[in-house]
Amino acid sequence: QVQVVESGGGLVQPGGSLRLSCAASGRILRVDAMGWYRQAPGNQRELVATITRGGTTNYADSVKGRFTISRDNAKNTMYLQMNSLKPEDTAVYYCNANVATIPATASRSYWGQGTQVTVSS
Repeated sequence: QVQVVESGGGLVQPGGSLRLSCAASGRILRVDAMGWYRQAPGNQRELVATITRGGTTNYADSVKGRFTISRDNAKNTMYLQMNSLKPEDTAVYYCNANVATIPATASRSYWGQGTQVTVSS
């Protein structure tokens, strides 16, 4: 019913930038809170940043000042601008979206398949 797809990952040198996108599609009534999470090999999945429908943001301490989360409610799309990337940012980045579907229901959580970000020289 709902698909969540990430894009924009890739290989970048330390200090470089990448912009991730996450698009939700399907029988969507409303997209509530959205977020980016990441998982490095051997580690648990961790929160990177979240954003409410109204635009309130929250960041992990490790990315504050370097990453910026944003969204376009009209397009059901979320973005993550990543600057000053470090090797420790290397991970699979996952999008999470809380979506209410048609007919009107309470929102539930959907995950994308993930996009690889590799920071290396």
